[in-house]
This record gives sequence, C-alpha cells and structure tokens, in this order.
Amino acid sequence: MKKGFDAEKYLQEQSKFIRERVKNYDKLYLEFGGKLLGDYHAKRVLPGFDENAKIKLLHSLRDAAEIIICVYAGDIERNKIRGDFGITYDMDVLRLIDDLGEWELDVNSVVITRYDDQPAAKIFMHKLQNRGIKVYLHKSTKGYPVDVNTIVSEEGYGQNPYIETTKPIVVVTAPGPGSGKLATCLSQLYHEWCRGKIAGYSKFETFPVWNVPLNHPLNKAYEAATLDLKDVNMIDSFHMDAYGEVAVNYNRDIEAFPVLKRIIEKITGKESVYKSPTDMGVNRVGFSIIDDEVVREASLQEIIRRYFKTACDYKKGYVDYEVFERAQLLMNELGLSPEDRKVVGAARKAAEELAKRWQDDAHDNVASAVAIELEDGRIITGKCSDIMTAASAAIINTIKELASINDELHLISPVVIEPMLKMKKDYLGSKSIALNCEEVLLALAICATTNPMVQVCIDQLGKLKGCQVHSTAILGRSDEVCLQKLGMDTTCDPEYSTHKLYYNN
Repeated sequence: MKKGFDAEKYLQEQSKFIRERVKNYDKLYLEFGGKLLGDYHAKRVLPGFDENAKIKLLHSLRDAAEIIICVYAGDIERNKIRGDFGITYDMDVLRLIDDLGEWELDVNSVVITRYDDQPAAKIFMHKLQNRGIKVYLHKSTKGYPVDVNTIVSEEGYGQNPYIETTKPIVVVTAPGPGSGKLATCLSQLYHEWCRGKIAGYSKFETFPVWNVPLNHPLNKAYEAATLDLKDVNMIDSFHMDAYGEVAVNYNRDIEAFPVLKRIIEKITGKESVYKSPTDMGVNRVGFSIIDDEVVREASLQEIIRRYFKTACDYKKGYVDYEVFERAQLLMNELGLSPEDRKVVGAARKAAEELAKRWQDDAHDNVASAVAIELEDGRIITGKCSDIMTAASAAIINTIKELASINDELHLISPVVIEPMLKMKKDYLGSKSIALNCEEVLLALAICATTNPMVQVCIDQLGKLKGCQVHSTAILGRSDEVCLQKLGMDTTCDPEYSTHKLYYNN
C-alpha cells in the first residue's frame, strides 16, 4: 500500500508542541481523545500512520508524564462494551493499565466520574483498590454547565477530591467518549490554582484535522466514525474571528468553548490564552500528510467500512435507525456505493453460487461466503459448510494461494477434524459444530507437526495483516476477534448466518 503519511515527522512535531505548551505552566493537564494503543481508524485513513504513535510519544515523555484514567460510573453499571475489543469499559481500564505498564508509563490513578453509589461501580472500585490502584470518586458537578460561579467553587469542583500528581505533564485518558476526561482536567485545574500552582489545560487531538478542508474525505471519515455521537465537523468561527484563518473543528467542542473559556478564566483569574477551541488542541496530523490522493482514497474506503459497521449495529439493535440513516446520507453525499469496496462483490457472488447449490436442501444456516483481498489485488473466497465457517474456509484457501499449494489438497487431516467436530457436538453442546477460525488455526498447528506443507501455509499468516475482508453474513464473535488479531480489516453485510434467533458462535 502506498504511504500517504509521515509517521516519524508526526511524532517529532506533536512531541515538540507538547513540550512547548508545558513550558508555560507548573503542570499541564493533557486530555487525550481516541485510543492510546491500536488506533486502527487513524492507520486506515492515514496510510503510513503508526497505530501506536500516541503511546510511543508518551513513552518518549515518560520521565515528565503520568497518567490518570477516567471511566464513567454509568458505563460500568450498564456494562458498556468497546466494539473493537468486545470487552466492557471497566475491563478495558484494567487492560489499559497493563499496557501502559509495559510501556514504562506511570498510572497515577483511576477516576470514576459522575459517581452516584452505583453498585457495579462500587465493586469495580474495590477490585482496583485490592490490586493496589488508587481510585478517586467524582460526583456530577453542581451547576454544570451554566452556573460558572457555582462550578468554580467549593460546591462545584471543590467537592471533588484532589488527585496528587508529581510530574509536569498529566495525561488524562479513558476507554471511550463521555468518560469525564474534560471535567477531571478542569477539577484538577481548580485545585492546583487554589494551591498556588500555575496549571494549564490542552487537548491531544487527532480528528478532525483542523488544517484540512471541511469536506475532505479524511474529516468526513471522522464523522462516519462518530455517527452514534452525532459529531458534525464545522468551521471554527472563534478561530476565524480571532485569526482570520479557516480551521475545522467539531460541533461539541465549538458549542462548549464559550463556557469552557469562562470556566478557565474563572479558575485562573485572568484572560484565557485560548481564543478558539482549535487553539486548545495539539494537532499536527495535517502537516504530516505526504500524499493527499492516497489519504483521500483510504478515507473513502473507511467511510464504506463504517457504513457496513453501522448497518450491522442497527441489525443487532445497538443503534437506532437515525444513526444508520446518517451513514446512508454520508455515503450518498460522497457518491459512494457498498460495491466500491472490491471484496463485497466477490463475497456476494460466492454466496449466490452456494445458495444455488443449497436451494433443494434444508439448512439451518444461510448460504454465506467471505472474500479476502490480498495486497497485490488478488481476491480469494471461502464458503460456509458443515465443517467450517466461511471465514475459516477463506483463511485456509488464502494461505494455500499464498503458499502456492494446490487447492485440491487438504491441509487438515480428517483424523484431526473428526474428533474436534465430535467434541463440539457431543461434549460441549455446541449448536453449530462448524470450526471457527481459531479452531481451524489450532488444527493446522497440530497437523504441522507431521506435515511440512502445512507449516509452509502457516508461515503465510503474517501476510494477511492489512488485507481487506468482507462477509455476506454477520460474523460470529470468535471469527470476528480472530480476524482482528490477524490484522485484517473486516466488514459484513447486515444479515445473520443462521435462521435461529440465538446467535453467538
């Protein structure tokens, strides 16, 4: 894939601007939006972007930085799930603490925000404390967002406990949006200034990209990624008024800026150094784009991927029709069709062929297929069967193709497959005994001990990273996770693979 982004330049520029900001303060509270690790959205829309750029930057600043993690009590209570990892927000906090530790970054504490004695939040607090992690409880801020005098008082931010920090840069991050990062930063600002310390606030931004045109596909892809949040990119009128310069921001930041500016000025007792919401962010993404056409095309493809994801989420009942409708409108606005994603047509054609073969037979499952596009443009398909899921078959067929192995040759011996199918059916009580991707890969590993040809195929798995995948049916969670671990970009048609209502294979 052609590169459209200079990752090294981005790291240097972003780090430089953060260091310049912290010079003005005793302590800088830096709100981090998006993902600290595995920012695959950025990697997809900015070919060349390092998905771990943020964590690498923080690693370079580790001697000067410590981290506070926020999680909203309501998200813990309702078991909100991160779509990319399939884990709840509270579990993601634990994962994030472990990951940060591996990068030699100090986690100061966890803040449970808008806490109101929720039972699940209380259990999570005890779980963290029992593992030696400091936990702070922040209740909803009295007077927020209108009554600034109450917000910036002992009744408002003063009700929150002060978080003791020791380093000049305090990164405030969270598992997802709406976790209370901004409120935590402002609460800390209040306490710092009450203690006579000069503290500042800034945001680590990635999207939208302020110095890229409003309707550029890169910024449109951000809208596609935040359809459920109803984020809309806008021209920052405050920035235009202050500097006569066009800058792109999004509706929530622009709407909140007047109140946020007043709160900061009330805390500090002086005029804010920020004239616009764009000023608050540290965002050097636009300066590191080296091939605009490559970024445009990658962003359009991401919008199509997001369309499919939203369609599946609507089918599952995770989002309402209004969200799906916005995805359709965005596709129409840019003149995009689902078939503009090359693997879609190939997968649907394979599924139609299978459906014709099945038309005279009764099946619990729907005739489904998966197509995989390789880096060189070749497309390989796999179809579901009683033995394998469509995703498993596609993986097998693809690694055979990459290893130049005859398609007629079987990689997995019946001596291995038959006991696995029997185990799933007779002892594990599985409704569907077809082997999923992980089970097929384990079977391959077993067969490789006696068949060198299988090992040659296994050695091709690394080439699947970055490949495009489409399934004509919603993947079971196990297949979805396995393809994700292999680094493949997957979409699905919003159809279930079975006529049965219970769907959890």
